[in-house]
Amino acid sequence: MSTTVAIIPARGGSRGVPRKNVRRVGGVPLVARAVQAALAADGIDLVVVSTDDAEIAEVAAVAGARIVHRPADISGDTASSESAVLHAIGQLEAEGVEVGVVAFLQATSPFIPSAALADAVARVRAGEADSVFSAHETFGFVWRRDADGQASGINHDASHRPRRQDREPHYLETGAFYVFTAAGFRESRHRFFGRIAVAEVPEWSAIEIDDEHQLRIARSLAAMHEAPHPIAVRAVVTDFDGVHTDDTAIIDASGGERVRVSREDGMGVALLRHAGIPMLILSTEVNPVVRARAEKLRVPVLHGIDDKEQALRGWAAENGLDLDDIAYLGNDVNDLPAMRIVGWPIAVANAHPRVREAARVVLTRTGGSGAVRELVERVLSA
Repeated sequence: MSTTVAIIPARGGSRGVPRKNVRRVGGVPLVARAVQAALAADGIDLVVVSTDDAEIAEVAAVAGARIVHRPADISGDTASSESAVLHAIGQLEAEGVEVGVVAFLQATSPFIPSAALADAVARVRAGEADSVFSAHETFGFVWRRDADGQASGINHDASHRPRRQDREPHYLETGAFYVFTAAGFRESRHRFFGRIAVAEVPEWSAIEIDDEHQLRIARSLAAMHEAPHPIAVRAVVTDFDGVHTDDTAIIDASGGERVRVSREDGMGVALLRHAGIPMLILSTEVNPVVRARAEKLRVPVLHGIDDKEQALRGWAAENGLDLDDIAYLGNDVNDLPAMRIVGWPIAVANAHPRVREAARVVLTRTGGSGAVRELVERVLSA
């Protein structure tokens, strides 16, 4: 029986957004998001990532993809996506895989709707279409400009402005996915051929990432549209100031500091400890208040730490923990190196914008006001 294969081309070079395919949206690398979307779509038997890059290959493999190593001659800026898809099909067939239908996904589209992808696959497999592409409905008036800067309508008569309900809708290609028969693709060497159909997707999901601004927009969209879900981890690591506290301090006449903490957080830590889930406080501060609070919570602490990433790696290794199984809760830019290496980078609600962008989850509560308790409850719910 022929196989339906999802193929995701993801080369290492990118000029607009360096290392684009491993940059995170919603805390998940773009290439991993594409793999996950394909794996969640009914009808897809195998997910393949075609890449020339070792880091992309590792991330994609962990996400569940088979890797096809792309040769240098089809890995440059001028190489077409079609060439990568054709190469991947050839490699699979050389291994004995009979490729019948191909779903070509682009990792630069972070919000690939798995249900719409599955429907497109079903239509091609049923023979209803030869090629199906993702698009959203639009009633927009499209214009062109000539060499002199003069504008003219493309899909409308500029002198006639009918109401939306009286206009014919058009469909704007999103670039997220294309599904087609392998045989037709080999013959045409193009993603569009034969009977072409549209797979409608939500307009908000249509963003493609080609620059840093679009990446920031995508991260905001992820926070808005991706529903909260349980955080399945084996350990929790947190910063101290701005996480357990509200990031303010009261200085007395002798120079001593006092901070504000939440009793809610204290109960949350007790519940986590009772569940047997390890926790660590990791702080750059050397103030005695950090250790005092950690002792009160009965949680180990590493403070006065300049390199949080290396300290976290060492603690994980000592405790036999995989970094992918750790949640790290932070609030400021010195937390970013540690957040980048864990499976669940988490930000408090009032975290620095760069921290919120890097987070897989942004909590609803702020530091010192129950953020730790919120994280604990989502960990325990898993």
